[in-house]
Amino acid sequence: MSEDEEVELIRRRKLAELQKSLIEEQRKAQIRQQLEARKQAVLKAILTSEARSRLTNIKMVKPEIAESLEDQLIQLAQTGRIPTPITDGQLKEILRRIQSLKRDIRIRRI
Repeated sequence: MSEDEEVELIRRRKLAELQKSLIEEQRKAQIRQQLEARKQAVLKAILTSEARSRLTNIKMVKPEIAESLEDQLIQLAQTGRIPTPITDGQLKEILRRIQSLKRDIRIRRI
């Protein structure tokens, strides 16, 4: 096998690997989109429009808190532990409870 043939073979293998990884990433992205669409459909069913608007605002400012809150709301609604639809006032109360559970850690220099 000549050096040119080896280089071509390596190039083809690398191209095949890249194509395979691209297809896998596209598949994962599609699955994530489907899961997000289902999640949004459930949230639309269990939240009033005002509460959804507030949750969207929270998501823009603190996405990690919003993600956790969405998961908790869905779980509570599916188990029947919270009445639906959840109003903006109820969502505010849930947020207050979550915030009161968090401890503020402050470092003071002496």
